[in-house]
Amino acid sequence: MTHMRAVAIMLVLVGAAIADELPAFDKLWNYAKPDETEKKFRELLPQAEAADNLDYELQLRTQIARTLGLQGKFEEAHAELDLVAARLSKDTPVARVRYLLERGRAWRSGGLPARGRALFLEAWDLGRNVKAPYFAVDAAHMMALVEPPEKKKSWNLRAMEYAEESKDARAMLWLGTLYNNMGWDAHEAGDYKRALELLQKCWDWHKERKTGRGELIAKWSVAKQLRLLKRVDEAYRMQQELLETYTKADEENGYLFEELGECLLALGKPDEARPWFQKAYAILGQDEWHQKNEPKRLERLKGLASGGQKPK
Repeated sequence: MTHMRAVAIMLVLVGAAIADELPAFDKLWNYAKPDETEKKFRELLPQAEAADNLDYELQLRTQIARTLGLQGKFEEAHAELDLVAARLSKDTPVARVRYLLERGRAWRSGGLPARGRALFLEAWDLGRNVKAPYFAVDAAHMMALVEPPEKKKSWNLRAMEYAEESKDARAMLWLGTLYNNMGWDAHEAGDYKRALELLQKCWDWHKERKTGRGELIAKWSVAKQLRLLKRVDEAYRMQQELLETYTKADEENGYLFEELGECLLALGKPDEARPWFQKAYAILGQDEWHQKNEPKRLERLKGLASGGQKPK
């Protein structure tokens, strides 16, 4: 065996070993801190490049692009995706699906959702064809976000049914999000009964997986629908249970305070409700998102805190 052939074989063996040890980089995601996630992903790039696994490397690069988009660096995100697009082939099917998703997300987050729509639709079709159900559901979920309201429901339903029917463990991870999104869509439409059904499924999903924070949010959501359906005693009991949980964790939650006030108000106890509205307004009233997006809600909350409003 010549020296060069031995070296070549050794390189192949090393590459195979690296490929076997490639980390599941998706587990490194922290969507609240995309800059930190970007750093972690870039630290993995040399290992990914050395592994001679192009599909893996390109998938990783699509996620670097996503971290850039979440930081508002859309030109950099598109530049990274341009590099990915130039290297896609028939041997990188999953990377292609993820490329379509992230290019679409970059356009949508950059203020051009119409440009993202065609990409999400292609990702939906391709994800199912190459048997990548998790990313196919992601694509349907994104379609629901870019379609007009009258089509949103059908896409969420399509995503939910596909995830449920796939029996794919990872695809089914989407169900918690989908049940939640569809539940709140029903809530916004005033269909509190349907909202309760979907949000109860969301709560059951979180309880089964013991998700902690997600389980608490889902329970709060169910209780809110119960109040709106005039099942106020049940709603109030659940919100009190949540209060006990948050108190033990030494945490305050403005949404919880607001619902405790709403329940007491609905039970004809405005004097008992007022302190909770005051606590809620002290927190939510300082939140910039609420100031920008829900001024009427804050105005009502302020009125309730001073005793000048009636129940919803």
